[in-house]
Amino acid sequence: MDQILTILHGLKPAMLMVVVQVVFAGVNVLYKLAENDGMSSKVMVSYRFIFASAVMIPLALIVERKRPKLTWTVLLQAFFCGLLGGSLSQNLYIVSMTLTSATFVSAMTNLIPGITFIVAVTIGLEKVGFGTMAGKAKVLGTLIGIGGAMLLTFYKGVQINTGSVHVDLVHHQHHGASSSYSSHPSSAHHLWGALLALGSCISYALWLNVQAKMGEKYPCYYSSTALTCIMAAIQSTVFALCLEKDWSQWKLGWNVRLLTVAFAGILGSGLMFSLVAWCVRLKV
Repeated sequence: MDQILTILHGLKPAMLMVVVQVVFAGVNVLYKLAENDGMSSKVMVSYRFIFASAVMIPLALIVERKRPKLTWTVLLQAFFCGLLGGSLSQNLYIVSMTLTSATFVSAMTNLIPGITFIVAVTIGLEKVGFGTMAGKAKVLGTLIGIGGAMLLTFYKGVQINTGSVHVDLVHHQHHGASSSYSSHPSSAHHLWGALLALGSCISYALWLNVQAKMGEKYPCYYSSTALTCIMAAIQSTVFALCLEKDWSQWKLGWNVRLLTVAFAGILGSGLMFSLVAWCVRLKV
């Protein structure tokens, strides 16, 4: 019995990361629905991290009262965590989804483990270990991930018509050019979308490595997540205010837009960032 419990404890990070991916899949679907409803991607990202901050700040203050003192190094790491894992990666991610499809971008995220491994080896957080099975598996997985991403990007196969169930959760409120891009993506849009998805994967992979460093100096998962969400909220809001001139985009009602930013913020950022920080700290 003790041996089974030990095995389950060792598998806990992997099982939690599966939960993370399930939630992210839900975020992808809601992103696409909100985009089809005409919501600005920049405003969507801004609201996501505002909601995440609103949840994580009181949670961190209540649960982690005896946290270490904040230093300028930790604040700088939080800034880069917010940039790489939040505002930058999410803006690139949503635009790439607009130019391609939710399925394509989700498949491209399989590059993240490989890129994370390469960056971690480069900065000395991890060793390759060619002589071990784990090391060989990591190298092989990296090569397969990169090869799969290249195949998805450059190969255009025969279209498979699977029919349609005609489910429209946004009541046919399709606005703007974003819907036309995703419905009939041209080769140029597809290539640009792939490049932006790659940029998002690189940004996310860099965030995981910065998060590992931040976890060493500030091992408070809720507080570090709150700091990351605050930084991301500030960055993405400033970015949205500078580029989004339509003030009606900031209006939220009891619709798919509110559901998207609330779900993505509370679960997709707040809870999931905490789980990722915990898993990264455990596996470093």
